[in-house]
Amino acid sequence: MGKDYYNILKVSRSASDEDLKRAYKRLALFWHPDKNPANKQEAEAKFKQISEAYDVLSDPQKRQIYDLYGEETLKSGKIPPPTPQATSSSTYTPVYQHFQRQHPNTSTFKFKPRNADDIYAEFFGSEGGGGSNSEGGGKGRGARDAFFRFQNGTENGSGARGRKAAAVENTLPCSLEELYKGAKKKMRISRNVYDASGKSRTVEEILTIDIKPGWKKGTKITFPQKGNQEPGIIPADLIFVVDEKPHAIYRRDGNDLLVNHELTLLESLTGKTLELTSLDGRNLMIHITDIVKPGDEMVLANEGMPISKELGKKGNLRIKFDVKYPSRLTTEQKSDLIRVLGVVS
Repeated sequence: MGKDYYNILKVSRSASDEDLKRAYKRLALFWHPDKNPANKQEAEAKFKQISEAYDVLSDPQKRQIYDLYGEETLKSGKIPPPTPQATSSSTYTPVYQHFQRQHPNTSTFKFKPRNADDIYAEFFGSEGGGGSNSEGGGKGRGARDAFFRFQNGTENGSGARGRKAAAVENTLPCSLEELYKGAKKKMRISRNVYDASGKSRTVEEILTIDIKPGWKKGTKITFPQKGNQEPGIIPADLIFVVDEKPHAIYRRDGNDLLVNHELTLLESLTGKTLELTSLDGRNLMIHITDIVKPGDEMVLANEGMPISKELGKKGNLRIKFDVKYPSRLTTEQKSDLIRVLGVVS
């Protein structure tokens, strides 16, 4: 039994030229031997079948003979004469009459198959220049180069740059600790892809995102062409946008970290040792010895966020103070304060 060229290209028997071209591009790219090093022998056989099917179905004469008589007659070239019933057939008669005009004394047809690499090169370009190349240059190498450009998303399968789907953005929530120390996040995605037969299916994938110390809110991490696939369109890039979760103690201001701390009036006058836990888990002992006024700020250099583009450098830790005044004082307390503070200039 002969080959079913329509089934090989996954098209209907009424497929148009454009249908055939689309089917050939998709399948030839998928089964090109250079793309299948692990099963090169199978891929080469499939690639040749796809090319042969396209060669026959895209040529009106070959397609008519194949549709009427099948592969064996097409390749043998021996066309049987028409029967009285077939002579009136609108599909049969033009075929036979054509060969009668071309070969009045015979009813044979010479089948000339085209080279698979030549067909491929017609779709995806070639390196011309008129010269030859001992390492497989010319049409074959040019076609392979075009093939890999297509796989990298720079061509749409017709040799020209294709339209790319709009990027898809997703929020990536990160704690301040993760942005301080760095972290790895694994994100599960699902997307639609097309298999060799042209059918869409959903695949799942785990993407690893390497959070660098010092990254800021709004930082974008791009995974090229990880969006859904659509025929004739380069898949969209998948973009994750860093967002910063609120922290119980610290607030970020650029590369600096801010802390608000309240002192009693007594502490603001006599001093205090403040204890903080840094974002990387260290205990910071901060000695306050000067008199602190409401709104004063203490700056600790190099205790802020890492600066992502300057290795080893950090911003500052800024402690902003508020002073809590007593709601009331007794007469005795007032007298004591007058006695102590009255002499202070």
